Amino acid sequence: MAEKNMPMREALRAALREEMLRDESVFVMGEEVGAWQGTHRVTRGFLEEFGPKRVRDTPISEMVIAGAAVGAAMAGLRPVAEIMTINFAFLAIDAIINHGAKVHYMFNGQFKCPMVIRCASGWGNQATATHSHTPEPIFAHFPGLYVACPANAYDAKGMLKAAIRDDNPVLFTESIALYPKPSPVPEEEYVLPIGKSDVKRHGKDVTLVTYARGVEWSLQAADMLAKEGIEAEVVDLRWLRPLDLEPVFESFKKTNRCVVVEESLPHFSFGSEIAAQLQEAAFDYMDAPIQRVSAMDVPLPYAAEIELMALPNAQKVVDAVKRVL
Repeated sequence: MAEKNMPMREALRAALREEMLRDESVFVMGEEVGAWQGTHRVTRGFLEEFGPKRVRDTPISEMVIAGAAVGAAMAGLRPVAEIMTINFAFLAIDAIINHGAKVHYMFNGQFKCPMVIRCASGWGNQATATHSHTPEPIFAHFPGLYVACPANAYDAKGMLKAAIRDDNPVLFTESIALYPKPSPVPEEEYVLPIGKSDVKRHGKDVTLVTYARGVEWSLQAADMLAKEGIEAEVVDLRWLRPLDLEPVFESFKKTNRCVVVEESLPHFSFGSEIAAQLQEAAFDYMDAPIQRVSAMDVPLPYAAEIELMALPNAQKVVDAVKRVL
């Protein structure tokens, strides 16, 4: 299969374009997706190719964007709504959670809501406390809403195509730091299954469970640990809902030790959920307490050096692994 090295933003753009060409019911909407070509340039050239009916610039109102997406999806279309950053999704949480995630259940299956809400996520670049959230675990809390967290260009393209084709609402999160990062992407069409984790690296000494940007830190840490003879297995969840923990359980039963790596905050976190499910399902295999690596429990500072201090990194993962070993 022929492959092309491309940044994650270009892989997302390719996925969107292919799905819009394949299915006329797919359209994109959001602030600056048309004339400005998308805040992160994912919809570059779409207005010229597909026209204003299918590439719709919206008012600066996230509740309007998400609410209109819910209505369009219920009426038979497949909207892909872009919310500029996930920080602004809090303004749309009523439409996303109380309507999009619940409509199929509340109407006993008479309606479905095949919409995708795309959000740029993650901390960094001195965006300060109100523009630097990584709240994917909050949205994963609610049944009825799928939550996608791709870690590279290959996964991003295959997962976005699957999300657009699915009949359930999907919050599709894209780590800002990963937009320019390239990886090999097949030139032939492919779609990745929804709700399937992926082992990014095999090892026998410790299991690193992670998603999104945490995969990058975990793989870097695994390379550092390998120089000391420690082989880490990296399991990328890819989807926080539906959640596939079978590869995590299988890996943990082999390594008997686990570190959970996430960019989100430490309290009431996804790391807590993984630790709880591991002790319920595989307590007899546990040889050390599960460790968690996350952002520090603070609003993100503006100063660049202090901001980096508050974020996870590969060295923090290495230190956690050495604690469990």
